[in-house]
Amino acid sequence: MSELKVINLEGQLVTDSREVAEMIGKEHKELMRSIRQYSGVLTSAKLRSLDFFIPSYYNDAKKEQRPCFLLTRKGCDMVANKMIGDKGILFTAAYVTRFEEMENQIKQPISSTKALLQAALEQEERIGFVEGRVESLENNMRIDGGQEYRISKNGKSKVVECLGGIDTKAYKEISKRAFSQFWNEFKRYFEIPRYGELPKVRFDEALQFINEWSPNTAMRMEVKALNAQQHLPLGSEQQ
Repeated sequence: MSELKVINLEGQLVTDSREVAEMIGKEHKELMRSIRQYSGVLTSAKLRSLDFFIPSYYNDAKKEQRPCFLLTRKGCDMVANKMIGDKGILFTAAYVTRFEEMENQIKQPISSTKALLQAALEQEERIGFVEGRVESLENNMRIDGGQEYRISKNGKSKVVECLGGIDTKAYKEISKRAFSQFWNEFKRYFEIPRYGELPKVRFDEALQFINEWSPNTAMRMEVKALNAQQHLPLGSEQQ
């Protein structure tokens, strides 16, 4: 079992979920799924999930940003409590030891000029790290459930509007294609696999996109023709 790395993030001791996954012999994506579940339960109980798990990001081998979590000691406690057998025991021993070592280092007084300078440099690096992390989170944080619902609702309303309403012939015959066209264009415009992956910073832009969207020319003509048939006088279609 590898040694767990613990860092001091603005006075909060944390460890990376990738480190934890490697230590407990679990795929990182599986641990991430579990942590999201724990966070959801905590939030539902009106507890601060950030006291346990802090959303973060890292750059993979392709220099692309990927999500991860920073676990506090409480977060490690929660993960350890879900484990059984030797791995759970060893993980508990490892994180308790590393967190205590870091806590003791923080408590030790800095007595020399060299140590003071080193501490100042480390603090500056941490500030830069945190500022970069905050900026990254702001730029890459995904929309929340409420915003996702609003995009879904507004998108559906826009498509229905462009088809003339849910009682029209166009809606009954081509709504499936219209919705497909809308969501495909939405995902292509924002370069995302699904609308729930939209970055928070582009939420207002997404609402504007929905407000200004309309089907392509061929579909607009098809909608017009179908709805015109619906309003023909009785018997005119047979003439």
